[in-house]
Amino acid sequence: MLRIEGLHASYGKVSALENVSLNVEAGQIVCLLGANGAGKTTTLNCVSGLVAAAGGRIVFEDEDISRLRVEDIVRRGIIQVPEGREIFTAMSVEDNLMLGAWQHKNNQRNREQLAQVYDLFPRLRERHAQFAGTLSGGEQQMLMIGRALMAKPRLLMLDEPSLGLSPILVQQVFDIIKTIHKSGIAILLVEQNARVALDVSSYGYILENGEINLHGPASALAENPQVHEAYLGGAAVRH
Repeated sequence: MLRIEGLHASYGKVSALENVSLNVEAGQIVCLLGANGAGKTTTLNCVSGLVAAAGGRIVFEDEDISRLRVEDIVRRGIIQVPEGREIFTAMSVEDNLMLGAWQHKNNQRNREQLAQVYDLFPRLRERHAQFAGTLSGGEQQMLMIGRALMAKPRLLMLDEPSLGLSPILVQQVFDIIKTIHKSGIAILLVEQNARVALDVSSYGYILENGEINLHGPASALAENPQVHEAYLGGAAVRH
């Protein structure tokens, strides 16, 4: 579904990505792991068109999207949930959700999609009329994922969905991610919590200093001593 080939990106004279290549097959969850500053968010931003690639290709369903505008990439079904709870705090929960459907003009279809999002996130239904800024951190993360689902993604890119959440909420968010995956949506997941990321993914990539250092089936990475030492604290991941 998504193929990144020899991707290069930079911020001015500072190189952010060097020859990054990765694949996401239809229906897969693929995780991209690495330390802060490794280039994970830049990779997602290049796919979304928010950062211009300096070299290489980004191919989505056999179409080179490397030079497309952000809105045209969204129209193809690539939706990114950014890090940091970027919501419109002075708007209601429901208005935030409906912004995710900006490209779809079919009101009946949007109402049906909204009902599905509320079924997935009952807490958002309860708080649909509240200002989004009054939600807890976990509820805001749910809102961001729900808003992305309103766009009917074919590839969902999640950037640090567990950031700042309690362990209980992390489990809830990842249970939701697994439910989304079961609906057939492919997922590219950037996540600091390597343990839970590898547990839900079928394949993983390790990014270090802007380059892919290691990749393989998630179960194999979970047993790799190098990954244990750097990301898992020496404890095994159970599947």
